[in-house]
Amino acid sequence: MARSRLSIAKADIVKAMEDSKKSVFRKADIEKVLSENRSFWRLAQATTANAFIEFLLEKTELRKHRFGFPNRPTIRYSWRAASTFALIQSLNEDGYFSHLTALHLHGLTDQIPKTVYLNVEQRLRSGGGTLTQAAINRAFASRCRISANQATFGDQTVCLLNGANTDALGVVHLTLADGAQIRVTNIERTLIDIVVRPIYSGGVEELLRAFEEASGKVSINKMAVYLHQLNYTYPYHQSIGYLLERTGKYSATEVSLFEQMPCAFDFFITHQMKLPDFNQKWRLFVPKGF
Repeated sequence: MARSRLSIAKADIVKAMEDSKKSVFRKADIEKVLSENRSFWRLAQATTANAFIEFLLEKTELRKHRFGFPNRPTIRYSWRAASTFALIQSLNEDGYFSHLTALHLHGLTDQIPKTVYLNVEQRLRSGGGTLTQAAINRAFASRCRISANQATFGDQTVCLLNGANTDALGVVHLTLADGAQIRVTNIERTLIDIVVRPIYSGGVEELLRAFEEASGKVSINKMAVYLHQLNYTYPYHQSIGYLLERTGKYSATEVSLFEQMPCAFDFFITHQMKLPDFNQKWRLFVPKGF
């Protein structure tokens, strides 16, 4: 039986894939490899991208990975094995890992997270508004909204967050042990994010643990600057100041950076607390017995 042109060119195809230096591919990436090498490999124009990919999956080290997001299922391919973080980063190269995932990557939690959070910033929108105590009370008496854009991937859940536009404030590049390059919020931005959304961060108890673990690793001055730049409507500085003071690991000077910010409203460290305790200094409701 005559060998197909794909089979004849297999060694050159494998070399081209390896020379690409990529570990994760979109379909368009593989189509580009085919287009650039079709003549050299002497493949017929009738050899489609789909046929080429099927050949790679069957005869080479190419592997297929499916993310079953509810509105847009997504396929990625890897050459040999690729790390979960590299595959998830490929869903959006401008996205970045955040919240509990960032805590894990920075070694600020003992949890082995089952959900991986990738934050994809939205276009710049006007925001703000007049804040009232009644509005705060209503908002935090209700359930916190969470992203439904989730997909099961292996034994983990991938959650895509539609974050506000911050111009990637505090986002850094991180090289993992396997060489994968990913984007993740730095420690200062991560601590702010988990205060803003404890539900993506392992809960209120995890907030306190993270602030304790960050002692000696975080710049509180930088955190205060970031919080000013983020310009939140809600007074999250009250939660941050409370957590810094509560750990007992930060200086009075560091705590004072948040103590000096306006404290005009009663605030809530998280949503839907029943019979919470109230901290008078920070005008902050926290879970009973916390």
